Amino acid sequence: MADDPDPLTPTIRPATPADLDFIIALDRDMTGIEKPEYWRGIYDRFGKGSEGCILVAYTDDRFVGFIVGEVRAWEFGSPPCGWVFALGVPADLRVQGVGTALFEGLCDRFRAAGVKTIRTMLARDARLLMSFFRSQGMMGGPFIQLEKELAG
Repeated sequence: MADDPDPLTPTIRPATPADLDFIIALDRDMTGIEKPEYWRGIYDRFGKGSEGCILVAYTDDRFVGFIVGEVRAWEFGSPPCGWVFALGVPADLRVQGVGTALFEGLCDRFRAAGVKTIRTMLARDARLLMSFFRSQGMMGGPFIQLEKELAG
């Protein structure tokens, strides 16, 4: 589009503990909920590279986004595949290539692990995320999520 800003070329790297405050603040800005304990747990689980990874994006010295994913195998009969659990880019930097750079960085990690498929799950009304993931070539997969509310 003619009105889109010039794309950014962020540096993508694994997250460190020093990135956690930026991730927590961006998630709070996007969701309206501050969850520092949740994100510290995510870092403990995925940020150390044993079960998955958290990648961050920087331009110069400015934090511009993060992505979280892991390789999972055989749940629901699925061969090993990569899962994207979270993606965050500040609103003022969207449509500048940051999300794409993060997604491609995660895909590179998954390919190196021998994965041939990447998946994610979205809320039906998450139009912005749906648009983004579709722009990355993702489409409906072979599974359907079902749920039931549990009474107290």
